[in-house]
Amino acid sequence: MWKKEGEMWKNDNQAGTQRLPASMATYSEAVDEFSKQATEFLTYMPLLTKARDAYQRAMAVSAEVRSMLDAGDKTLQTLMTQLEEAVSVHLNKASADKKKPESVKADPARVTTEATRATSDTPESSWAVPK
Repeated sequence: MWKKEGEMWKNDNQAGTQRLPASMATYSEAVDEFSKQATEFLTYMPLLTKARDAYQRAMAVSAEVRSMLDAGDKTLQTLMTQLEEAVSVHLNKASADKKKPESVKADPARVTTEATRATSDTPESSWAVPK
């Protein structure tokens, strides 16, 4: 392509060839930098592999522990439900026992007979005390 510079027309290809050595130098520097960094990165690949393996082991153990904890939680919940039911039954039984009238026990000192009424100072008294 042609382009006008001042009063002269110049071919873009001519300007491009002048920039080519500078572009090649930049390209060459970038390739060298990439090669250097990639090579250094590759030296750490064994560490990355070890880290990935350790992560996978940790995740597997974590799943196993989580499964055991879930089973333990289920057992605890079942036990707690059983305890709550047992306490509820016991409390209901205790409250039912309180509602039942107690059997009346006779107090021997309060038992009266015809003989004790006759000897009493107050014959009308049902609580007569023998003399």
